[in-house]
Amino acid sequence: MPPEMRGIERDEVRLMVVTGGHISHRRFTDLVDELVPGDLLVVNDSETLPAAVELEASRLVHFSSALPGGLRVVEMRRSGANSSRPDLEMRPGTIDMPDGSSLELLAPFPVDAPIRRLWVAHLDGDVDSLLREHGKPITYAHSIQDLPLESYQTVFATTPGAAEMPSAGRPFSHRLVTELVVKGIAIASLTLHTGVSSLESGEAPYPERYRVPQPTTDMVNLTRIRGGRVIAVGTTVVRALETVTDDRGRIQAGSGWTELVVGPDTPIRAVDGMITGWHEPSSTHLDMLVAVAGRGTVARSYETALLEGYLWHEFGDSHLLLAKG
Repeated sequence: MPPEMRGIERDEVRLMVVTGGHISHRRFTDLVDELVPGDLLVVNDSETLPAAVELEASRLVHFSSALPGGLRVVEMRRSGANSSRPDLEMRPGTIDMPDGSSLELLAPFPVDAPIRRLWVAHLDGDVDSLLREHGKPITYAHSIQDLPLESYQTVFATTPGAAEMPSAGRPFSHRLVTELVVKGIAIASLTLHTGVSSLESGEAPYPERYRVPQPTTDMVNLTRIRGGRVIAVGTTVVRALETVTDDRGRIQAGSGWTELVVGPDTPIRAVDGMITGWHEPSSTHLDMLVAVAGRGTVARSYETALLEGYLWHEFGDSHLLLAKG
């Protein structure tokens, strides 16, 4: 459940700080003490949509990424007693929506997907109106049901489009952002619209929409030139920045769809560390953490998190990785 329902503020969750081989236990409010003037935080400004729509016969549709030509990536699910599961038996066809429109499933996404979990679809109505009137935030078995949409937003959210919250940024509060800026720690933003969760089941990341604006590229490049550290807030930020970084380590403004998969064999050129949450052991997000911080460091931090009772998932505790170890 959100920290606000546990009697603390969103910026008071626990924070494990990992610098090389050293691990310390802090609160997220202590982030201001862990960073120094000249450091740069890069955040994702994607705003979470009420992307889950209930259908008849215990079915759900999760609206994911928007595609060119008015198409959409969707996931069909079956409701259970306490959660839902992907409906892998779906075939091309038309599904009635609660507002009277129809959703046509056209083809699996990606086309060569080993299982038919995600679909390219077309709605013969307006997606935004459908979600406003009938949508709710996407939840899973570990989630508290029927939380308001505001619970799934970060303080940086300004650009609607995420199927699920870019949760690494959730612990930030307006108060903490102010303290960071006053200390001389800069904050820049980009957009990567997260799709529906797939990575907890070990699936490879699929293409996602991103936009890295020129002011952000200028700030990242200048920070590197001046010897400051670039800290990505979330795996989405790492993916977007690395997509637009050249072999010399300079980033260029850009937008589109990224298919980049960041893993242990990927040279990390754009960031010096990252803030993230805690992912399931089977999650391919862990490959990105290994790329940023090293396999041994990530293994030690996860072992420690289990021993110390850190909380997982989107409303849980945080993890600051600053260097390979």
